[in-house]
Amino acid sequence: MKGIQVTVWRLFKSVCIGLATYMSFVAMTVAEENTFNMTQGVTDISGQVYDLHMLIFYICVAIAVVVFGIMFYSMYHHRKSKGAVAANFHESTKVEVIWTVIPIIILVLMAIPATKTLVAMEDTSQSDLTVKITGSQWKWHYSYFNENVEFFSLLATSQKSIDGLEEKGAHYLLEVDNPLVLPINRKVRFLMTSDDVIHSWWVPDFAVKKDTIPGFINEAWTRIDEPGIYRGQCAELCGRAHGFMPIVVHAMEETQYDQWLADKKAEIEQAKQEAAASLTATLSKQELIDIGTQVYADRCAVCHQANGAGIPGAFPAITGSAVATGDISEHIDVIVNGRAGTAMQAFANQLTDKEIAAVVTYQRNGLGNDTGDVVQAADVNAFKAAQSGASEEAQ
Repeated sequence: MKGIQVTVWRLFKSVCIGLATYMSFVAMTVAEENTFNMTQGVTDISGQVYDLHMLIFYICVAIAVVVFGIMFYSMYHHRKSKGAVAANFHESTKVEVIWTVIPIIILVLMAIPATKTLVAMEDTSQSDLTVKITGSQWKWHYSYFNENVEFFSLLATSQKSIDGLEEKGAHYLLEVDNPLVLPINRKVRFLMTSDDVIHSWWVPDFAVKKDTIPGFINEAWTRIDEPGIYRGQCAELCGRAHGFMPIVVHAMEETQYDQWLADKKAEIEQAKQEAAASLTATLSKQELIDIGTQVYADRCAVCHQANGAGIPGAFPAITGSAVATGDISEHIDVIVNGRAGTAMQAFANQLTDKEIAAVVTYQRNGLGNDTGDVVQAADVNAFKAAQSGASEEAQ
């Protein structure tokens, strides 16, 4: 009888080993081919995270094989039809020690590589480039330290696609007007914060997911190994347009990145010159409305709706509002400085004086309003200058 039990036990172990081998093979196949698995990414850290993920997965598979194997073997071997009688025992010190010590050993073995990876993920020292990332409802702002380069990154998917009026593209809701551009083979340090509520900057290919919190700065880093375009999203529920806040990173060869940086600086300088020139230009009412229509669609429609009706109880309507039909200075003030305690942001640093003048003109002469008022860039600039002077006198 004892010999039969030994044979059965050996057979059971062989089956368990074979099953574990097969499941490991299946797991590796799934890891390589199935897009539902965690991405391996394009950075050393993302590779470490992936390897850690698969290691823990294999450990869980092995535990499942052993536990369920013993359970099913016991159910079959000690079934009632064979006349098995349950043993009556309790307070087995040996069993209690075994089922306490073995999990501790397993946890320690898992904690060693996990701690190593976590420490590496938090090491932002000796970076080659620092980028400040600021989240706001619902866009990202990127600022390159010591380079005088900064810009906003907004969703580029058209409103018609969102409304189902035209075909959705390959990167629906994952495309932006200005991607974050980074060089490969350089360590990039991220400083992350927020202007309003908590957001979360997440790019799976970099294994970077960090909350952006108002009044607080979080740090993260990456070193990209392969050039390409990598996409992510805000991973923290941050309000009505949370799903319209994508992240796009364009990783370039170092020489290509240096050229992009030089071109971007020239572009920003040209934009400053154009903004200065607009202060002496006088645009017609229709020219301002045409520009303002596009600005409204890009920046305002997400809250106030394309028709200006707003969302009752959440976002006020533009149509017939006291602001859009009342004093022009107050209207400019709302757009330039925003409104504290509301979702209305300050657009002073997001739009040029020309764009602010255009969208004010459009709101006062479109969306069901017809005041006949025309606002020029010089008017917005004068408002800012007067406000700045008043602030200095108050100090």
